[in-house]
Amino acid sequence: MFFQSITSFAQTDGKQIEHGIVFSEDGKYGGWPANHGIWSWGNELLVGFVEAPYNETAPGMHTYDIKSSGNKYARSLDGGVTWTITDAFDIGQKAWGHDNNIAPENAVKPIPLTTPIADFTNSGFALTFLRHNNHNGPSHFYYSNNKGKSWEGAFIFPDLGTPGIANRTDYIVDGKHSLSVFITVAKSNKREGRVALVRTVDGGLNWTLISYITPEHEVFDIMPSSLRLSESELLTTIRTRVKDGSNFISSYKSTDNGKTWKRLKNPAPDTGRGGSPPALAQLKDGRLALGYINRSDHGSRVHVRFSDDNGETWGDEVTLRSGDGANRDSGYPRLTQRSDGKLVMVYYWNNVLLKNSKPYRYIASTIFDPNDWK
Repeated sequence: MFFQSITSFAQTDGKQIEHGIVFSEDGKYGGWPANHGIWSWGNELLVGFVEAPYNETAPGMHTYDIKSSGNKYARSLDGGVTWTITDAFDIGQKAWGHDNNIAPENAVKPIPLTTPIADFTNSGFALTFLRHNNHNGPSHFYYSNNKGKSWEGAFIFPDLGTPGIANRTDYIVDGKHSLSVFITVAKSNKREGRVALVRTVDGGLNWTLISYITPEHEVFDIMPSSLRLSESELLTTIRTRVKDGSNFISSYKSTDNGKTWKRLKNPAPDTGRGGSPPALAQLKDGRLALGYINRSDHGSRVHVRFSDDNGETWGDEVTLRSGDGANRDSGYPRLTQRSDGKLVMVYYWNNVLLKNSKPYRYIASTIFDPNDWK
């Protein structure tokens, strides 16, 4: 399936921003890139998402048929301008998972990894995690050595003595056989969640819980997006909701390779009703970029902030997209930088608040030049 980007342009303080389509189909619901992953190899980009039949009467805010939902991948060879869509099942992701409702007669069961992954530093390496529910999992993973054209797995991801792990994809390659993974762990009541760091040094055969990053509290810290700043420094940004119902992105830094963590000032103090996971990227010029959505029943907005001191402080909120009728069933961004230095943010979107618009959710992209905000 091929999608030509439908391009529109916006102006933010005179800066040109390009909005496009990754996946859109009448009668379909596309959602949640942040639950899967984004990878880039120059101008070749790969991002995962969920496709399902649209269902206006579905319970809750998400208007889709979860019983018929499945995982998809979108690949671009031109820096996010055009995309081709592939079914995840067809390229090896055949285990049942949340929002990936494979029929029991076709689904494989995750198994233990018994042969170490040969080389995490392989230029075509990619890793992705899937979960069975949003709270205590369990979780499993797949890996690819050919840029996600095919996947090995599914492999069991251990709970490591926790109340359960409901993982999305957030990892850092540390070496040929070493990998740091930021995970979402269930709280003691088995509800989501808190964030922890785990690590393997033997190609994924064994995993060690290095530290809990966030404390347990009344609501949740989930869905981290993280970077390695140096051999000893790590930075993570986290989707947070607290008891009074407010939603924001919190941030923590470690200077001892993840053993202990210091909380920093919240980089995004308000992410709207429902909140947004962060999308963190380190730019070629050394700055950091943080993408997120402010979700609202009255019109959601796409934002980015920049940091030039490794996340200690963040610049003003930049609005990349607003005013085109997206209700709060939107967001979940992923962010990457392509060969020419421009950033590509991928998220799900809609225009249902506009008169006579189609109700279907779709996967959208926003391409912009971070040098416009230096």
